[in-house]
Amino acid sequence: MSTKKRVFISFDYDHDSGAKTMLAGQAKLADSPFDFTDASVKEPLTGDWKDKVRRRMDNIDLVIVLCGENTHTANGVAAELTIAQEKKKSYFLLCAYSDKKCTKPVSAKSDDKMYEWTWENLKKLIAGGR
Repeated sequence: MSTKKRVFISFDYDHDSGAKTMLAGQAKLADSPFDFTDASVKEPLTGDWKDKVRRRMDNIDLVIVLCGENTHTANGVAAELTIAQEKKKSYFLLCAYSDKKCTKPVSAKSDDKMYEWTWENLKKLIAGGR
C-alpha cells in the first residue's frame, strides 16, 4: 500500500469552512490518497502566525488551496500560498464549489489552474496529475 500524502488545506476561514470540512472528511475514506494534516488558522494577521504556518508546512507533502468566491480577498490564503511557494511545496488550486464563481488567491501564479473538485479528480491531482 502506498503512503498517503500529508496535506495542508489552505482556505478562507470566514467563507469556506464548510467546504474544508467536506475535504477533510474525504481524507477519511477508505480509498483516500491523503491524510489531512493541518489547515489555515483563524487568527488575526499579526504576531508569529506566519512562522507557525511555516513550521506546519515542514511536515507536509502537498498544499491544497480551496478556492471559493472570496479567496481573492483572503489575505491569509495568499500568505499561506506564498509560504508554500517559498518552501517549494507542491500545491494545486481546487474549486470549492461547482455552482459558484471561485477566485484564486492573489499570490497564485498566472498559470496556476483551478481544478474541478470531484473525487476522481482529487485522487489524480494528489497523485501528481496536473
